[in-house]
Amino acid sequence: MPDAVVIGSGPNGLVAANLLADAGWSVEVLEAQPEPGGAVRSDRGVHPDYVSDVFSAFYPLAAASPVIAALDLAAEGLRWSHAPSVLAHPLADGRCAVLERRVQDTCAGLAEFTPGDADAWQSMYRTWARVEPDLVRALFTPFPPVRSGLRLAAKLRTSGGLRLARKLALPVRRLGEEEFRGEGGRLLLAGNALHADLAPEAAGSGGFGWLMSMLGQSHGFPVPTGGAGALTAALVSRLKRRGGVLRCGERVASVVVRGGTAVGVKTAGGEIVGARRAVLANTSAPALYRDLVGEEHLPARLLRDLECFQWDFATFKVDWALTGPVPWTAPQASGAGTVHVADGMDGLTRFAAQISMGQVPDEPFALFGQMTTTDPTRSPAGTESAWAYTHLPQRVVSDAGPDGITGRWDSREQEAMADRIEAQVERFAPGFRNLVRARRILAPTTLQAMDENLHNGAINNGTAALHQQAMFRPVPGTGRPETPVKHLYLASAAAHPGGGVHGAPGANAARAALRPHGLHSLLHRAQRV
Repeated sequence: MPDAVVIGSGPNGLVAANLLADAGWSVEVLEAQPEPGGAVRSDRGVHPDYVSDVFSAFYPLAAASPVIAALDLAAEGLRWSHAPSVLAHPLADGRCAVLERRVQDTCAGLAEFTPGDADAWQSMYRTWARVEPDLVRALFTPFPPVRSGLRLAAKLRTSGGLRLARKLALPVRRLGEEEFRGEGGRLLLAGNALHADLAPEAAGSGGFGWLMSMLGQSHGFPVPTGGAGALTAALVSRLKRRGGVLRCGERVASVVVRGGTAVGVKTAGGEIVGARRAVLANTSAPALYRDLVGEEHLPARLLRDLECFQWDFATFKVDWALTGPVPWTAPQASGAGTVHVADGMDGLTRFAAQISMGQVPDEPFALFGQMTTTDPTRSPAGTESAWAYTHLPQRVVSDAGPDGITGRWDSREQEAMADRIEAQVERFAPGFRNLVRARRILAPTTLQAMDENLHNGAINNGTAALHQQAMFRPVPGTGRPETPVKHLYLASAAAHPGGGVHGAPGANAARAALRPHGLHSLLHRAQRV
């Protein structure tokens, strides 16, 4: 019998398992899919000569994460690659906002939109450089982040902390208007905010857009050399070298609870896998509480709060094997790893408004990844392994476009939506479609079938909006990994601090399991109040 059982081998589950193994615990990881990684996997499923990242692809949060850094995955062979430019947002008139690797180059590009915006970006980056170490530590520790929070507060007390806090609470449209006179800086912030399910007019979207933009400026948007699966392979290799066990194709059907304490799990095949010390669940919050634990073991208040749990946007993704580089009208986009495809700020607002009304957007905002540009090992020289994804409503009410998409996602609807995304790319890169050698469509239902945590393609394991962050994540409580069931911990992006491949939820859960018994029991009891 192992000391701990970890449900799910996504990055958070593997991080948790590694930390427990480092502490001398015996660990067994059970994964429902035939291979590990969750939403961090790559394959050659589009074309045998092209490596495609099936789900996530760029990892600025991993690059900044002290959790990932402490694991020393370079010792397991992990290497990172960068595109010449971090990201670009081309416009129909040929202009292009570009987040470059060097801050002075980003500033020079923004000055071409409006001269004074170079100074505005430089000032924004100086603020980031001052607060980054403590802010990152505060984000990646359980709520409340006492030590790092106190250091951050002391640092900000003498440098406009209240004003920075106000800026980060702003909608990203308003933040962009206050900081920049021209469109370039505003587009970089707003496009990054929409990496999550945050509309340009949503409170707090400014903070998320600022965070992602500054992470890109300081760390880039790196990718694992050889494919996203290389990150998973490094985590698995490290775990196995420390004695951890990984079992794929083993679906967990329930958590075994006795006397209010998790004592193991039961697999779909009927096997009981006991756990001497802890069960850690890298699953969605609804799946853990409703499906694996059961209402009889949970307080009524938690069950009521779960009724208000909000998923983030659904996702639709297309992978391509291209015979040549993308022919962007704005040449600056050619060297960017990530390209934001939308008609400026108003196009982003229109896109988000359609989703909020339950409509499939007629001109979808696309996040476009140029993987061979970022990592030349992904496809033959002169070609491009590429992808794009867009967001959709979790429940489709109507189609704002002409195809009558209903959300059934049969083959007709999948092809129509993929064509719609290609048409949007074609507007900014005429001739793009002539380069398509092969494509693969991943509809919301397909994504969920390949990783159950991606509910209808929700990639964040719950909305990133303020009402479901920190102490409100996944439901109002302490913002911690402890659950109302003793020795059971939530170790997924459903827990604070949320989505992104940074390992913090897994690390927080592992550290909670390792706490002394007295504090450990107190925190579990707090979840039952």
